[in-house]
Amino acid sequence: MAETRLAVIEREASERAARRLMAQAREALPPELAYLADGLMAEAVVKAVEFSRHSVSETTEKIYADDWNAFRAWCAARKAPALPAHPVVVASYLSERSEKMGRSGLRLILAAIAFYHRRSGHNWTSADPTISTVMRSILRQQQRPIRPAAALASAEIIKLLRVCAPKKGAEPSLADLRDRALLLTCFAGGLRRSELVALDVEDLKISHDGIKLKIRRSKADQEGEGAVVLIGSGSRPETCPVAAMRAWLKAGAITYGPVFRRLTAAGAIEGRLTGNGVWRVLRRRAAQAELTVEDGERLSPHGMRAGYITEAYLNGALDEQVMAHARQKSIETTRRYRNRAKTVAASPTKLLNL
Repeated sequence: MAETRLAVIEREASERAARRLMAQAREALPPELAYLADGLMAEAVVKAVEFSRHSVSETTEKIYADDWNAFRAWCAARKAPALPAHPVVVASYLSERSEKMGRSGLRLILAAIAFYHRRSGHNWTSADPTISTVMRSILRQQQRPIRPAAALASAEIIKLLRVCAPKKGAEPSLADLRDRALLLTCFAGGLRRSELVALDVEDLKISHDGIKLKIRRSKADQEGEGAVVLIGSGSRPETCPVAAMRAWLKAGAITYGPVFRRLTAAGAIEGRLTGNGVWRVLRRRAAQAELTVEDGERLSPHGMRAGYITEAYLNGALDEQVMAHARQKSIETTRRYRNRAKTVAASPTKLLNL
């Protein structure tokens, strides 16, 4: 029986993917061992390459790919080798990019270059003296202060929720219901935005007492072991994460797939909301609520996670409780939030006789 057009397309796509993997396998081997990619070890080498492609999350790999492609194009325009890249070439690239990019962006470029070198089997390190010396000089000259995400605690979340409420007598829009559920879930769950947008309906177990979230993968869980986060019901209907989630899922008729979805200007539901989409929701609602942050800080979805942890400490939570809920593996990370909470709660001026 002749193949259908769809079957032909699928077979050709599979063959193209196999050829790409084989080419990557050849690149990953030293020249003197390249023959292994076509010999008896071919299948094993291709599998190893496939596993290496998933050593980081899809989001991280996409970010790395963008930076790596930009670096390769820059090298090609100057007829310089990108793989392996000489430390002088990398240092020169960083020097040029430093005119428009800060420290976090430059460090991300280095991470991307190192990732692609390691994946191709090159013993390459960004700690080379030529690169590290130039980086230290760049960072010293930039002298740009680090702007942490402003902690958005309950008071700020409530302000944001107020602008998600309809006018008196009107029905809430889908955007209002989605944004309420999004803000409350992110804050009460202490979630990273990547974890928030990755949630599927199948990851939720909703009961009268709360919501059990299954986090399949996160920034601190690249192996995909997964974690469970429990969100309890709120004391008031207008700030209850469970009620907000139920209302959104019911109004959107969402019974499977992504929990948080994009909405058109007309209110039609589309595909999965992205991390940037969460940032746009927060920025829009903060503008409506006239919510501002202190100088030296920035408005960011991470602020909801930071606000949860900070407020938990202010209310007497223990390190182990915070670490378990926020899925933090380093006590040092947890203590930074605890120190921030202490700063908020205990200003030295309270000791003065004023």
